[in-house]
Amino acid sequence: MYRSHAPVTCEQRLANKTAVVTGASSGIGRAIALLFARHGGQVIVNYRRSKAQAEEVVEEIIRNGGQARAIQADISKSEEIDRLVNSALETLGRIHIWVNNAGADILTGPGPQLSHREKLDQLIAVDLRGTILCCWRIAPLMKKAGGGVILNMSWDHVLHGMPDPNPEMFAAVKGGVLSFSKSLARSYAPEVRVNELAPGWIETSFAKEAMASEAYQAVVEATPLQRFGTPEDVAYAALYLVSDEASFITGQHLNINGGMVS
Repeated sequence: MYRSHAPVTCEQRLANKTAVVTGASSGIGRAIALLFARHGGQVIVNYRRSKAQAEEVVEEIIRNGGQARAIQADISKSEEIDRLVNSALETLGRIHIWVNNAGADILTGPGPQLSHREKLDQLIAVDLRGTILCCWRIAPLMKKAGGGVILNMSWDHVLHGMPDPNPEMFAAVKGGVLSFSKSLARSYAPEVRVNELAPGWIETSFAKEAMASEAYQAVVEATPLQRFGTPEDVAYAALYLVSDEASFITGQHLNINGGMVS
């Protein structure tokens, strides 16, 4: 099976750029932060609770010659978003790239014990409201500074859905992110580009804990590329969309799901 993440060139595609990645202490956010730093970006690694993991990401970036800082903030709270933005500006001077990756976990840990209403409240607070509030805070600053890129996270099943209460809620919330992202892209063009990544089944510790082995194998068999995606698969898509090479792309929804269709 062919799989390669080897860079085609050693060019740093984000040289002299700054980035904030929310929910960057593990999984997809971690992979995005590490890749952005590898390509020359100065990175803010946001986390809500996992301070030790966030600091490990920062240490890895610095060890590899990059620049990074961990900043705690709960993006479901507007005052903490303000603090995150202000702290990032103090560190970076300007924010060129903002990735809204943070999301509520309703499937692992205490998540399965929550009621449907409690799960929905968490998804709306973090994935939808948090994304909107972050965008409303950062987009005007980017426009005033002359430009920037915002990348939001959706879901590959958002357009056609999936049965069961958990996917129903996820589809509703991520559908809101999709519509909001397209509207924001029009509101802040041409200075600010806004796009949306829609990961499918990605092999993270979160996914492994949430899925039985039979379900895991069923997903592999249903995917044309015959495997789960990796956080790095998503990170490379993110790198392209925030780079200057994607300067004519805005308001778009990109599936990263190995070709899976409903």
